[in-house]
Order: sequence, then C-alpha cells, then structure tokens
Amino acid sequence: MTPIARAGVRARALLGMRPGTLRGRLALLALVTTAAWALLLTVLFNVVLDGRLRADADGLLRTRAEAAASTVQVMPGGALRIAEPADDSALDTGIWIYQGTRAVERPAGRIWLQREADALAGAEPGFTTIGDVRLYARPVAAGGHRAGTIVTAAGLRAYHRTLTSALIGSIVLALLLLLGVYAVTRAVVGRALRPVAEMTGQAADWSGHDLGRRFGTGRRPAELSALAAGLDELLGRLSVVLRHERQWSAELSHELRTPLSRIVAETDWLSQRPRPAGEQRAALDVIRNAAEEMERICQTLLAEARNRDTRLPGRCALPALVADLAARWPATAPGLDVETPAGELTAGAPPEIVERILAPLLDNARRHAATTVVVRLEPGVRIVVHDDGAGVPESARDRVFEPGFRAEPADGHQGAGLGLALARRLARSAGGDLTLGGKAAFVVTLPPG
Repeated sequence: MTPIARAGVRARALLGMRPGTLRGRLALLALVTTAAWALLLTVLFNVVLDGRLRADADGLLRTRAEAAASTVQVMPGGALRIAEPADDSALDTGIWIYQGTRAVERPAGRIWLQREADALAGAEPGFTTIGDVRLYARPVAAGGHRAGTIVTAAGLRAYHRTLTSALIGSIVLALLLLLGVYAVTRAVVGRALRPVAEMTGQAADWSGHDLGRRFGTGRRPAELSALAAGLDELLGRLSVVLRHERQWSAELSHELRTPLSRIVAETDWLSQRPRPAGEQRAALDVIRNAAEEMERICQTLLAEARNRDTRLPGRCALPALVADLAARWPATAPGLDVETPAGELTAGAPPEIVERILAPLLDNARRHAATTVVVRLEPGVRIVVHDDGAGVPESARDRVFEPGFRAEPADGHQGAGLGLALARRLARSAGGDLTLGGKAAFVVTLPPG
C-alpha cells in the first residue's frame, strides 16, 4: 500500500472514530460547529473581498477613462483632437483612443492586448476580462453621435495576489481558531465535569461502605444540586432496600427458629437410644410437620416480599383456619377458646398469610397467658386475640410493633422481637392492619373476601 493510501485509511479511521467520553464529544461538537461557522465566514469574507477588489479595479478604469476623455475634443466634422496635458505619462499607460475603429492614441503593449483593445473600438460600452487584464470601453460622443471610443486596461495580478493572501490568511486563522476552540472546550468541559466525577466516585464509595452519608443541599450550581439530590435519593432507596433485606432475613430466621428447634429436639431424642417403632414414627411425623411448616413459612415470606407494593390476592374462610390452628394447639399450653359468629366469615387474603399473621400473636398469648387464650372472630373481618395474662406494659404500648423491640428482654424467651412487626407488615400488605386493642388484646383487621 502506498503512503498516500495509508494516509487515506488513517484519515477515514479518524473521521469514523467517535469519542468515548462526554468531554471529547462536547469538544468535537464545538469543533464541528465552529468549523462550519469558520468555513461560512471564510467563504463570505473572500467573496466580499473579491467583489470589493473587482469594484476598485472597475472604478480605476472608469477614472482613467474619464481623465482621458477630458483631453479629447470632437472637432466639426467628427474629427478628434487630443489636448496633451503637461504630464500625460499616467494617461498614456494602458489607454487607447479610437476615432471610429482607427487608433488615434495607442500605448506600447503586447500584441494580443492590442488586438483585444482594437476589438472594443466601436463596441458597446462596458467591462471585459482577458486573462489577467481588465478592459473598459467608454464611448466619446458629440451632438448625440458617437465619434470614438476610449479603452482603458489594468492588470489584475496585484488583486489576485491580494485575494490569494487573504484566502491563505483566513484559512490559517480559521485553523488556529479551531485548535483554540477545541483545546478550550476540552479544558472547560473537563473542569465543569470534574465535580460530577468526584460526586459519582463518592456515591460509589458510600454505597459500599457508608449508606448513611448524603451530599446534602450545599452551595452548588443548579445542575450539580439536581445531581446531588438524585444521588441522595438513590442512596436513600438503596439503604431502604438493604434495610428491608436485612429485616426480611431476620424475620425469616425468627419464623424458622421454632420448627428448626423441634426438628433438632426430635433428632436428638431419636439418636440418644433405640426407640420403639411407634415412637420413631411419631418423632418422624413431628419432623415432617416441622419441615412442612418451614416450607410454608418460606413460601409465605417470599410471596409477601414479591408483593410488597401490591395488595396480596386470595380468600380465606376464617372459621376453618382458626379451627385448624386450634387443632394444632399444644396440649401443654394454656387453654384455647375460639369464638365464631354465626354464618360464614371470609377474608380477602390468602390462608397462609392469615396464618403467619396469627402465629406470633398466638405464640405471645401462649407464653404470657395465665390459664386461657381466646380467639374471637367478629363481623367486619376482625380477629381478636387476647389472654388473661398481665398484658403489654403501659411504657411499651407505643413501641410494641417496632422491629427488634422486646417489652421484657429478661423474660428468658429467645425471640428477636420481630414477630409482631412481621405480623403487622403482613396484615398491611394484605390490605388490613394489626393494632393493640386492649391491655392484652391484639386486633387483626382484614379486607372482606
């Protein structure tokens, strides 16, 4: 490949290259825009300059023709007489005077130029250009009749040199302007974008180490203030998502603790010594039931997490659900009384969600009841769970639904204080609510099914 071909390939590659940075793209956009304006102004300047120089040349030819005409007299009979001035060297340069088509005054010059001047004798007045010479024909008239013609000529080489110099100078200035615009634009844009890069780096660092940091509302340009607000909102949402994930993990661990404890206890009991076949089957049934409960818990929490921003669909016959919970009530626990109204009572929530709402309420009631736990179903789709224990302390009533809060941390229970918070969140995700109805009563409200 020849050097010229290689240079062409490199040029095409350069023209086809797109800058990978915003600074490069903005600098290239400014360069292209400036180049377009520079090209337009350069062309306009040179066109105007060419017209101006041509007008100057035409004005010079007219002036010389008028000066020559002032020395020409038309005699009676149409003859021309030339009154020579004291210094006619300026008039003799490039001036032809014709009577008819015969030259009365002719300067020394090239043969082809003489022929062109002769051709203008008697011709229509006006300008013509031959090569690098501009010619002008002016008629000489007397009494309404044309007696002769004055032809003037001027070389255009000086004008062409001026045009060429102006074109080269304007091109050089345009190139210098383009280089300056490109360099200044890159520098200015780079300096303007430096705070954006710094804020982006800070946001990336905070997202990995300190989600509590924020940019705040300091003194910044309007664009950077909007960016800071957007990054703060993004960091806030990320913090909420991570907090929800941690809470969900803690709630899952809390819910799985009881069935896991049963599985571990039954496994230890089976492994201590050989057991009769009946006892083994009973223990295995307990392990299987605990595993199935764990599966239901996982499915329920995953469904709630997937539908956190929407109302959970489904329907549940509350009397049947409460009867099933009563059938599984431990024999060693305080007594459980179920009060149901006449007729059907259906909630607009899935049975597994309602069961997970009631599970921590029944667990708390079983631990704190003196002798009896009551579950009462009321019209309006309300479930009231209360016991005959001491109830929630007055100082803890405002915080009883806070995640991780325990009214009596030293009561020997190994819970993490997440059960009531999870129950309320599940109730609200189903379109209802969970409230504290009395000293030892919790009220679950659900949408009708």
